[in-house]
Amino acid sequence: MKYIEAKITFDHPDAGLAGDLVAGVFFDFGLQGVVVEDPGMEPVEDWAEDAVARPSAHAVIGYLPGDDRLNRRRAQLENAIARMGNQLGLLYRVSYRQVDEQDWAESWKAFFWPQKIGERIVVKPSWRDYDARPDDIVIEIDPGMAFGTGTHPTTSLCVRLIENELKPGDSFLDIGTGSGILMVAAGKLGAGRLCGVDRDELAVRIASENLGRNGIGADRFHLAQGSLAAPIKGRFDVVAANILTHVVLELLVDVSRVLKPGGIFICSGIIEENKNLVVGRMTAMDFEVKDVRLQEGWVAIAGRVRP
Repeated sequence: MKYIEAKITFDHPDAGLAGDLVAGVFFDFGLQGVVVEDPGMEPVEDWAEDAVARPSAHAVIGYLPGDDRLNRRRAQLENAIARMGNQLGLLYRVSYRQVDEQDWAESWKAFFWPQKIGERIVVKPSWRDYDARPDDIVIEIDPGMAFGTGTHPTTSLCVRLIENELKPGDSFLDIGTGSGILMVAAGKLGAGRLCGVDRDELAVRIASENLGRNGIGADRFHLAQGSLAAPIKGRFDVVAANILTHVVLELLVDVSRVLKPGGIFICSGIIEENKNLVVGRMTAMDFEVKDVRLQEGWVAIAGRVRP
């Protein structure tokens, strides 16, 4: 399939926060394989001479399928970026180019290396080697065109909360599963029934491949395409949603439909400025807020449904 690369090159005093917020807009619009370029990025020790060059400016890149929805989705994306740019005082420009999926998949691999994202969990790209320590739980991942290499703070925060809250045998649901990394983490931590939902058909396929790559058999998991938790039946001990603030707030309205009494809801993708908004909404909806964690301006929250 042909994809259109949408690239937002920007300038802002707080480039890290601006990049995360632009990436959040991309994710909200269903753009896959979001890449953040940082000119201050330090090369790793064995950076190859022919690796992708260090970027010259801050930018965020996402990919749109080149189908009949393209023009409408481009207009929607540009309007959303314009609104956010006005709020942030962001200087930016938008550019597009056509790429093949394979070209994209190869071009960014030089930037993805093994990384410890939890107390025990290490994310390893499928094409890298890693010498695991005795206590490491290694997740092998190939994000393909799906959002989710596992290295973003929101994913790391979610994984740490899953490590803390999930008990062996617990059922687990991941809403907006992307590359399936949270499902794999839960499976390797001993979860029983695993379910995931994503609105993107390609993400569902890639999540299935990543679960299989990590030795999690098809009899243990179920994946569905759809919006939020709509296509999911049954209730779960732990539900995770690493999405965005406004989607988390929307999800809180009926997340109890898929949570067992006393179950745990883990949410992230929340910028620090919105922490109190989400905590307040959870409390008002009869959640006991158990844990709030911050990392690099992002927040993850774990709450228990009161029995």
